[in-house]
Amino acid sequence: MLLLAANILQPLIDVAHTVLKFFHDQAGLSWGLSIIALTFVVRLLILPLTFKQVRGMQQMQRHAPELKKLQDRYKDDPKRKQEEMMRFYQENSFNPLGACLPLVLQIPFFITLFYLLRSDAFRTDIRGEESFGFIPNLAEPLTAYPLVLVTMLVIYVATQLGATLVSMATAERNQRLLMLGLPFVFVFFIINFEAGLMVYWITTNVWTIGQQVLVKKFLPPPDPQTAPAKATANGDSAERAPRKARGARTAANGSEASGRRTAGANGSGNGAAAKPPPGAPRKKKKRSGRRR
Repeated sequence: MLLLAANILQPLIDVAHTVLKFFHDQAGLSWGLSIIALTFVVRLLILPLTFKQVRGMQQMQRHAPELKKLQDRYKDDPKRKQEEMMRFYQENSFNPLGACLPLVLQIPFFITLFYLLRSDAFRTDIRGEESFGFIPNLAEPLTAYPLVLVTMLVIYVATQLGATLVSMATAERNQRLLMLGLPFVFVFFIINFEAGLMVYWITTNVWTIGQQVLVKKFLPPPDPQTAPAKATANGDSAERAPRKARGARTAANGSEASGRRTAGANGSGNGAAAKPPPGAPRKKKKRSGRRR
């Protein structure tokens, strides 16, 4: 399987080798910096697809409430739910799989560099210039250098976690936790990778972090279409606005009634003096029956 992949990707391996030699021979970069420059070229090539991925994810966020309603409505009928969701995707002109495309396209480049750094041609090219910084040999695994290996693994895990956090800040909690756990699983696989491949991986993680920071600054995620509450001019939510309006009307009515009572009292005071209440009727004295 690996041999078949190498044969299929051989033209891409040759192109990557040519670009790598150009950065070293013509631009005068070290082999380590040439790998970093090659990584930048790869990420620049897929940059348009990355922006398409960002737009796709923003569309998913915008339509998330409607999709949730569809899933809840047809949760007992998986086939109907799938049909309705596909119809919804077509009507709104977006593809949920587009968000995964840049990540998928990086796999051939990763495999290409994997075979390139293991090739005899590359080992011949870097002979005598194998080291890069504290890395003794870019074309060999770091298992013979435990301290260097641990340092590279720590840098890889840190950059991978950072890339995951900035890329999946709005993802669901379970999905985010799963992605945050993957770097620790990958550690057991990349221990035996060539050091140059680890340099490539760390570089692409750093690129992802910077890219996502710029994307969030210049392409902020939109608000969902069916927001639960819209803000008013004073910053109050739409739910609070009617309550405040009702409270204002009640207060106005109370003030009006109070004003009428006050006006009535003032009018009575300014007019004729109020008559005292009638006194109790006098009792007539009984006359005796004797006449004078």
